[in-house]
Amino acid sequence: MDAVLTSERLILRNWKDSDIQPFVDMCCDPEVMRYFPKLSSPQETIDLINRFKDHFDTYGYTYFAVERRDNSQFIGFTGLMNQLWESEFTPCVDMGWRLKRSAWGHGFATEAAETSLNAAFNKFNLNQVYAFAAKGNTASENVMKKLGMEFQGNFVHPKIKDDPRIPYCFAYKKIK
Repeated sequence: MDAVLTSERLILRNWKDSDIQPFVDMCCDPEVMRYFPKLSSPQETIDLINRFKDHFDTYGYTYFAVERRDNSQFIGFTGLMNQLWESEFTPCVDMGWRLKRSAWGHGFATEAAETSLNAAFNKFNLNQVYAFAAKGNTASENVMKKLGMEFQGNFVHPKIKDDPRIPYCFAYKKIK
């Protein structure tokens, strides 16, 4: 098994070839990608997985594939990534998540994010972790609040600055 982190209901693990198609499907779902400038093509999604794998090889953590323990079903990703894009909060380690629609509303995002946050401090020896989301993404903001993260401010994310639907993002931070 490629498990890196586990929780009561979830396994956060390295990416497998069998994750590609379900992740491609997720990244083509307009609701899942609602707060992103565009849907991802299959090749862009594969490239993203490869960046996650490379990040893991370098740092020992990444946005891990998430599967349910009860049925081994891939449901998305959660984990930690070093972010270098330019803002008042970077460089930093960011905790992020993206789940397929059928996994929404079951507490999986919070459970996986809490597992990642605990590992950030206790396994990967990080001192602080940020989380970012687009304005209006109250579901992600609620996860951040449940984790005890503190609001740091609003900012214009350089990767979506030209998207008129998303005028700014917000940042939350948790310190060890």
